[in-house]
Amino acid sequence: MASTLNAQDTHEVKDEYSPEPIFKSFKSSELPPQISNSPPHVIISGGGLAGLFLANILEKANIPYQIFERAKEVVPLGSVMSLTANILPAFEQLGLYEDLRKISFTCSMTRIFSHDMKKIGEYSCEEDNKIVGYESALFPRPELYKLLYDRIPPHKIQMGKKVMSFLQNQEGVMVRLKDGTCVHGDILVGADGAYSAVRQNLFKELSEQKKLPSSDEREISKGYICLVGTTNALDPSKYPGLGGPTCDSNLMVGDKSTPYAWSVIQVPGNRICWGAVLQLTADASADEQFRNSEWTSAHNKKMIERVYHFKTPYGILGDLIDATPKDLISRVFLEDILYETWHHGRTVLIGDAAHKMLPSAGQGAINAMQDAVVLANCLYDLKPLSFGRIQKAFKSYHAQRYHHVKTQYEASQIAAKLQYGHTMFERLFRHVVFHYLPKSVQKSRVVKDSQYRPQIAFLPPPLKHEISPVNSQKPSRKHKEEEQAVPS
Repeated sequence: MASTLNAQDTHEVKDEYSPEPIFKSFKSSELPPQISNSPPHVIISGGGLAGLFLANILEKANIPYQIFERAKEVVPLGSVMSLTANILPAFEQLGLYEDLRKISFTCSMTRIFSHDMKKIGEYSCEEDNKIVGYESALFPRPELYKLLYDRIPPHKIQMGKKVMSFLQNQEGVMVRLKDGTCVHGDILVGADGAYSAVRQNLFKELSEQKKLPSSDEREISKGYICLVGTTNALDPSKYPGLGGPTCDSNLMVGDKSTPYAWSVIQVPGNRICWGAVLQLTADASADEQFRNSEWTSAHNKKMIERVYHFKTPYGILGDLIDATPKDLISRVFLEDILYETWHHGRTVLIGDAAHKMLPSAGQGAINAMQDAVVLANCLYDLKPLSFGRIQKAFKSYHAQRYHHVKTQYEASQIAAKLQYGHTMFERLFRHVVFHYLPKSVQKSRVVKDSQYRPQIAFLPPPLKHEISPVNSQKPSRKHKEEEQAVPS
């Protein structure tokens, strides 16, 4: 367990809300040796999907860790999530795959309609599933969170513990929490989302040292607002197709007078996940209005009124909204940014803290969990443990991930234009894709995207399911040495 220190054990402690470093030095008696054969002690800031997935892998690796989550209780968005062959092999390795299947459906068809329910196009997913070897898994986001959370030993995750700032040097990292306590470890992982406190403190440190790229000083982009929810159990006689185990994904796009796109998809439990997306750039007044509003259920009312009568394959969207608990309806900005800097010293970023993607391509959570896989592989090989080896591990993690993340980041922007766009160019783009782009081109894209599947290097590989090729995996040096050391 992480060692916890009181505020008086540090020097020059400032106000708990100050972003400034809160101490200047460690007491030498509290410092670990500079070189050790022990695994690194990892402090994880953030108990979202990225932090929980990393913790599940570290648990298998016998690497000590502690999660600190600022919320007293995390209630993820009630939106639908989709996991694909890009991350499902890792779930299989962790023994989570069968449990995931119990809470999910497989998408068999994706359809897109105009605002008056005229079909624009459709795409069958069944053949893709056979080629890539895994059926996509669709489910409400909170249920994946619970699946991962329940695998974490209770003493290794602390809720209501917000990371305020940290100090790092060649001998360790010390993190100060909002309650004034300080935690000491070898590595700090910022898995605390798009507005990461870890990243803000890290970038401030780098900026003062004039080491922060100018591109990392820009603000996060807000192009859309999304209203999402998941209904209570519905009557299958009134809503055909709820029984599963497969489902259809349906997207409706508004006309020129309605800068919205909205979607509905069935999930287990006779429920429907729904969402409505407003393109802010298509309505400047709406942009200003929503930027100044609060994110509470009471302030959802105006957006609900605007989308209430939108048509869906199940009647109007309002029927589904009425069947959704009001406190489980969420409204958020859809934001995106890709940072160049993911690590410095003993601190490293994963998930939205390093790269926030639009959900249009369904790759945001997948890439966050891929970060966790690759980073865990790098940490597993950290022996002996030293400051220099930690820096090399972080560089390896960034080198393995950045190019792929950049590709997916750009793909999510294109997919957003295709699904949510309302400019003249975006409408023309959508028309061409769904009417003139050969299905063979679409399938080849799916096959190519599915080849990247980071796997946990120190666990037995998953069974081979796919017909299409898969990118080679970087082997674990430590795992190979351990295997060779076992007598035959």
